[in-house]
Amino acid sequence: MHTQDYIALEEQYGAHNYHPLDVVVDHAEGVWVWDIDGRQYLDCLSAYSALNQGHRHPAILAALLAQAQRVTLTSRAFRNDQLPLLYQELNAMTGYDMALPMNSGAEAVETALKLARKWAYTVKGVPRGQAEIIVAGGNFHGRTITIISFSSEPAYRDPFGPFTPGFVSVPYGEAAALEAAITPNTAAILLEPIQGEAGVVVPPAGYLRATAEIARRHNVLLLADEIQTGLGRTGRLLACDHEQVRPDAVILGKALGGGVYPVSAVLADQPLLGLFRPGEHGSTFGGNPLGAAVARAALAVIRDEKLAERAAQLGEYFQERLAEIPSRHVKEVRGKGLLIGVELKPEAGGARRFCEALGQRGLLCKETHDHVIRFAPPLVIDQATIDWALGPIAEVLAMN
Repeated sequence: MHTQDYIALEEQYGAHNYHPLDVVVDHAEGVWVWDIDGRQYLDCLSAYSALNQGHRHPAILAALLAQAQRVTLTSRAFRNDQLPLLYQELNAMTGYDMALPMNSGAEAVETALKLARKWAYTVKGVPRGQAEIIVAGGNFHGRTITIISFSSEPAYRDPFGPFTPGFVSVPYGEAAALEAAITPNTAAILLEPIQGEAGVVVPPAGYLRATAEIARRHNVLLLADEIQTGLGRTGRLLACDHEQVRPDAVILGKALGGGVYPVSAVLADQPLLGLFRPGEHGSTFGGNPLGAAVARAALAVIRDEKLAERAAQLGEYFQERLAEIPSRHVKEVRGKGLLIGVELKPEAGGARRFCEALGQRGLLCKETHDHVIRFAPPLVIDQATIDWALGPIAEVLAMN
């Protein structure tokens, strides 16, 4: 079969809920992928930061294979010998007392929302059914009905009502607006430290610290969605670490599964996460031994290979070099670590055509919010490969 045959099958039998580039990937290793015709590409998307450790990292694959030969699934009806060790290692790495494992990022966000509501009713004393959670405009936390209920993106939200109540949206990056929205019924503030899907939107310096102080002052929880920004991507283990902010709960996913298995988790201290009681929340696959073994290996790679430090150094280099490229199309280059957005001017005609042109030159990335090219390669990339990538990027940004 040829590329167009696979594309035709996908278009005929698959739901059209994505608009992928027409590259049919056959195999991958490290920062590189190959299509079915043997063409090689640099992966500058990392599956939306799920591949921080690169494709098929040998230590993570070894953990996957070894555990698959022992036991893969027990459900949480029984205990297994991998989950307690994952809990212990998450605690050692982040300092949070407890973790609650799930599978997808959206599941972990839903978990954090339920936790915040229970805390509001049982600890803060908010009347039942009246808890409010403050979110930011431009957010992306997933695509469940509840999560899209507080999205400000019409394409994610409009065709899918009625919506879940209890959410208040304020402009991202404006601490004063956030504080003004707090009421006696406010349970939590849910934020991304950097908004990835919105176009790699970096808030003003001090915003996260100010938000944490506002939350403490008003007895409100701060929930940080670090699904895309966490685990080294921005040059620190967590993006909140850039401002020495310790949220009440941190939501992890994507790279927690090492690019080979879906694993997510909510981290918090015992007085908060200890509020859940048996039967109140769960998942058949959440915390399964295969996922736990993979997550343990994924965390070890981030720690042992110093991927956060690597992202800080190479991200600064990559961003500086991108900003030096002369192009009449570029409005701004921004980001932290190896999460970088190149925003194009409206007259550039959208980011999609630039991503398609880069794909033709052996570099894979994806547009976000129509006018931003996101560059987020695996954190195992080296400077020589970044230097190579700058060639096709400069060539494409010089297009008419």
